[in-house]
Amino acid sequence: MIMYMVRICALGAASQDVFLSGHEIVSQKDSVTGQLIEAFPLGAKINIENAIFSTGGGATNAAVTFSRQNIESGFIGKIGNDAAGNAVIKELDDDHVDTSKVIFDPVLGTQYSTVLLSETGERSILIYRGAAHSHTAKDYEEISFKGYDWLYVSSFAGAMDALDVIFKNAHEEGVKIAFNPGEGELEQADRLKSLLEDVDILLVNKEEAQMIVEGTTSEELVRHGMHYVPVLVISDGPKGVTATDGKTIVTAGMYEDVPVVDRTGAGDAFGSGFVSYYAQGRSLKDAIVYGSANSTSVVSKIGAKAGILHSGTVLHSMPLTEKEF
Repeated sequence: MIMYMVRICALGAASQDVFLSGHEIVSQKDSVTGQLIEAFPLGAKINIENAIFSTGGGATNAAVTFSRQNIESGFIGKIGNDAAGNAVIKELDDDHVDTSKVIFDPVLGTQYSTVLLSETGERSILIYRGAAHSHTAKDYEEISFKGYDWLYVSSFAGAMDALDVIFKNAHEEGVKIAFNPGEGELEQADRLKSLLEDVDILLVNKEEAQMIVEGTTSEELVRHGMHYVPVLVISDGPKGVTATDGKTIVTAGMYEDVPVVDRTGAGDAFGSGFVSYYAQGRSLKDAIVYGSANSTSVVSKIGAKAGILHSGTVLHSMPLTEKEF
């Protein structure tokens, strides 16, 4: 199928991140819970070998995926009038993402994360939410999405009133919506379901899908999800992805088994990679392959954006099956 040009605006969080790694940052199992933890004595000085500054946030990561696929890309979200906000804007400008509608919070700072990376790729994150958790309906009442074909909406920190306004405006302007809800939205399942009538693509993991519809397997979940959205994509970690458009069901495994350096941004890379292909007229199968490849590339680098693929990257096949719905 021939790909055609679309324009996509990503909405949600923006962040500046610093990644700290070194042999003294180690993971160990908690003797009681069995969970992996990073434990440091209070008052200790922990030596690190690497400190890498980058930017993140689900929406800015997605906007860069779109731009690197030669899609006209924009970002709308809230940041502060500070150095971290300037860093976010500069990186987006460098990737040719339109930032003209960014909202500056007059009081709060830009979201900032310190990420402690172990040698296994696992991480602990110290995060200041700041402006990324201050969305209000009023912030978005005057924003028009005309000029875009799609919105890619990621976590909005549970600001359902703001999402109501965004979805209403997009629907009235004939703009399609891909939605990757965050924890704050999923905790308000009833209000979330009411938003789905305006959603064209819903992207969630298996546990998140079970907060919306009933089902044990991913196939059961995507079948039940067809009562809410035209296209549903459910990821299940290393087990792969299941997706449907109501015509066929596609099940895919792992794109490639690569050493994981940093998992930050992996979900954003898959979701935005999928949408970047599907929105341009590609099939479910092609969209899953690209999303999976984009995610695989991202986890092989430190930071959420360093591994995002560029247009023209040669992709290889992956374990994938397709059957009628």
